[in-house]
Amino acid sequence: MVDPLAEVVSLLQPGAPFSKVVAASAPWAVRRTEMGRPFYFVVLEGSCHLTVDGPKHSDTITLNAGDFALIPAARSFATSSVDRLPPRADEAVDTPIAAMPGGARVGDPEGAVDVRMLVGNCVLGSPDAALLVPLLPQWVHVRSEPRLSTLVQLLGDETRTDRPARDIVMARLLEVLLIEAFRSSASTAASPGLVRGLSDPKLALALRSMHAQPAAPWNMAQLAREAAMSRSAFFDRFSRTVGVTPMDYLQTWRMALAQQLLRQRELAIAEIAERVGYSSVSAFGVAFTRHVGVPPGRYAKGEMDERRAEVYEPN
Repeated sequence: MVDPLAEVVSLLQPGAPFSKVVAASAPWAVRRTEMGRPFYFVVLEGSCHLTVDGPKHSDTITLNAGDFALIPAARSFATSSVDRLPPRADEAVDTPIAAMPGGARVGDPEGAVDVRMLVGNCVLGSPDAALLVPLLPQWVHVRSEPRLSTLVQLLGDETRTDRPARDIVMARLLEVLLIEAFRSSASTAASPGLVRGLSDPKLALALRSMHAQPAAPWNMAQLAREAAMSRSAFFDRFSRTVGVTPMDYLQTWRMALAQQLLRQRELAIAEIAERVGYSSVSAFGVAFTRHVGVPPGRYAKGEMDERRAEVYEPN
């Protein structure tokens, strides 16, 4: 059976090379502004609040020991001790922060530590990351997942020791943790996106059909039949749950596949166009240029290389 989430994560090429330990003493609050890079939290001990600022509203969740949270394209977020809410975007923050070996000390440096976290930026090695990230939720929160709890415990052990190759082991554990978080789609609390869509049995049928047969001449009526829903009900439920319309999702996935095939340089553009659902090279070229910024022929020749970073760190 086709696994849409596995396909997207595989194309993203996720990694987690940077992390630091944060030890905090209540009361404390921190607000950060990122440049759209993925940011993650692993709570090793204690609890805290996390607020993720979105374009229309902010979501606040509580993270407990063993929890994992990921913001695939972090712009603005805040964390705080559980005795207060995270600061608003317009609220001044005066919590002292001091550097310590391997991380940061937040709050009163003489106070009792109420939470220890492993936090850091992820990297997405795929040149298609900017196209694929919008398919992911605004945030992912995984709790009470035995496999993830085991990984979190291993990470906690590594942060408290000075074993040989510690940094390499932590990087690999974090990569696995990131993938496991996405794989836990059925039990993952997440904002709208592919993860939530796959947890909906009816929408999952349509999503798997799109991934299994990207070249099929899908339209709204056909996708609604795959989900055993009326056209209007399917459109509304898909858009609300996944965060984009069904046809926009399909278009994005087709373009990501086309970019991968063009980079491999094993097929003619006409064959690639057919594989991603276009009956003519010209129609494919127009769609590809609109989504990617250059015609497929120029993309295949590597003319996008100078315009892309090696990892996903958009401006």
